[in-house]
Amino acid sequence: MEKEQNINSEYNENSEDDKKEIKSEKIIENKTSPEDKIKELEEKITRTLAEMENQRRRFEKEKEDAFEYGGFSLAKESLSLIDNFERSKQSLENDEKIKGTEALKKTLEHLDIIKKDLISIFKKNNIEEIVAIDKKLDPNFHQTMMEIEDDNKEPGTIVQEIQKGFKIKDRLLRPSLVAVSKKTEKKDEKTKEKQKN
Repeated sequence: MEKEQNINSEYNENSEDDKKEIKSEKIIENKTSPEDKIKELEEKITRTLAEMENQRRRFEKEKEDAFEYGGFSLAKESLSLIDNFERSKQSLENDEKIKGTEALKKTLEHLDIIKKDLISIFKKNNIEEIVAIDKKLDPNFHQTMMEIEDDNKEPGTIVQEIQKGFKIKDRLLRPSLVAVSKKTEKKDEKTKEKQKN
């Protein structure tokens, strides 16, 4: 019996030593101490938290943009209403059959009221007209359609607006189609060019 107990105790002692050797071998194999492992895990957690914060910020920005500019395409499509009011008004004013009649006067007044209401609704939703006349050409908001000779204006100044431009907050809905001034070409230069040809 004593022999058995001695054998068991030797076996237990040996197995304890074996376990310690296995653990130390694993640590040597990994070549990382528990402190290094903790640091590595802390770095992973920090990176993961940073990624989650960045994702949250992106989501908030997308949500804000959707709220702010969600009606962008509807607003862009609605601009044709203002254009059509202008065309209708010009067409009625140029119609010889009804020129100067009371019916024309009332119709034009009603068209102006509807247009003002529409522009008011646009303004309430942060959609504004782009001011163009007598401004310097800004390619972010204006699109040049033609140049007009004008010595009284500095070259590149907008002298005519062909189609109104609009923006929603800081985003462009539609650029203003404009004509800009340029210096008058001198006739002498034209004559010299013709003679060369």
